[in-house]
Amino acid sequence: MIKSWNNNWHNLSAYFRYLSEIRKMIYTTNIVEGFHRQVRKATKTKGSFTSQTALEKLIFLAIKNISKKCVMPVQNWSLIVGQLDIFFAGRLKLDLA
Repeated sequence: MIKSWNNNWHNLSAYFRYLSEIRKMIYTTNIVEGFHRQVRKATKTKGSFTSQTALEKLIFLAIKNISKKCVMPVQNWSLIVGQLDIFFAGRLKLDLA
């Protein structure tokens, strides 16, 4: 394992170039897990779907309902967006209007 770390340190250490707020978002999966749990809750009671489109529509509606409940803002979001824009110049497209 140590040999693997040493051989790949340049890839692993890239994580530490980010601010602590960004690193926290990377290693904190609670938001993702909660989202996944709510989507599964909407789909698990269905036995089968008539088509792929039917499943996609159900997931779309579930996401709309989940987003209505999502009211807690990410701490230091403006700082995080600014730093991500610096790290990934030209790749971050946000509609801030």
